[in-house]
This record gives sequence, C-alpha cells and structure tokens, in this order.
Amino acid sequence: EVGPAALSRCLVVYPWTQRYFGNFGNLYNAAAIISNPLVAKHGTTILHGLDRAMKNMDNIKETYAELSVLHSEKLHVDPDNFRLLADCLTIVLAARMGTDFSGEVQAAFQKFMAVVVSSLGRQ
Repeated sequence: EVGPAALSRCLVVYPWTQRYFGNFGNLYNAAAIISNPLVAKHGTTILHGLDRAMKNMDNIKETYAELSVLHSEKLHVDPDNFRLLADCLTIVLAARMGTDFSGEVQAAFQKFMAVVVSSLGRQ
C-alpha cells in the first residue's frame, strides 16, 4: 500500500517522471495513475528493494550495484528522480504513521533514504 501510494504521488506531483513508464498505459491524470495496476505493482517492487537495503545496511551500495547500472545505463533515469520518490515515500509514511512518525523517526528514515538514493545513482 505504501509503495504504490508513493510512486503514484511521485508520478502525479512530478509528471516528468512519467516518461520512464511509457509502457504502463494510461497515466493521463491522477485518477488513472492511482488506479493503474502496473504503477501499483512497481510501487510494491520498490518497497521490496528497500527491504533488501534494510537487510544489507552495511553495504547498500553493493546491494544496489545491478539496479544502479540498470537505471543509469539502460533506462537513463535522472538520479534526482530517486530523491523525488524518496520525498514522496517520506510523505506517505508520515501520513500513514501519524504521530508515530516523530522527528527522530524521520531523521533516521531520511538518512537511510539518502544512502539508498546515492547508491542508485551512477556508480
């Protein structure tokens, strides 16, 4: 639920990110994006990727080496888009967690996401 919501938010708020998802079909408006099953599936895939990073906290960069090559060299994704998605993920988590998403939790999460974003950039 969090992954699909974060990716949907990113595609709506930053519409230029949609160019990487041309094969996802109808992304013409917010309702279409939110209800798109391919967006939801990829959002879930993204969260599974974050789970891999959490399980390999000592070497996130190596964990994401193949993903980094895929996104930078094959898909030519602007690395700044990972930061935008991380921001959307932070917003979705804050909304879902409410008061449990304290300043301390946010600080730790954003440090983690900064490492993830850096690791996904060109190696």
